[in-house]
Amino acid sequence: MNIITPDAVSEFIGKEVGLSDWEMIDQDRINQFADVTDDRQFIHVDPEAAKATPFGTTIAHGFLTLSMLSKLASGSVLILDGVKMGVNYGFQKVRFVNPVKSGTRIRGRFTLMSADEKLPGQWFFKYAVKVEIEDEVKPALLAEWLTMQFV
Repeated sequence: MNIITPDAVSEFIGKEVGLSDWEMIDQDRINQFADVTDDRQFIHVDPEAAKATPFGTTIAHGFLTLSMLSKLASGSVLILDGVKMGVNYGFQKVRFVNPVKSGTRIRGRFTLMSADEKLPGQWFFKYAVKVEIEDEVKPALLAEWLTMQFV
């Protein structure tokens, strides 16, 4: 975990601050996400039909990959010393660049773009996020992620 004081935040702007562990995206996880979201398009849940697509197999939902950011960020982003709470504020930009095939692993790479104290004890962070796919050059996802921390 990257715990820092508010005085040290500016030292990290423009720098990569974290790289997560690899996380498996298997068919079971994809199926569970399909059940929760009611998105059962064949490309996600039917391995036989998906064989006939250009991907040759099922792929994760883009929103599944996006939702994995919370897990990937855990231990990978900056945490202010004494933080009481952190919240997801949203995204400036999200691009699904490359599909994540079932049975592959992903990880998150986090670069701090900016950090500002908007109100006393209320910090606004903007991260450039890249979700990488193991053994592939092209990432799965590129995003600008906004978060808030309260100290």
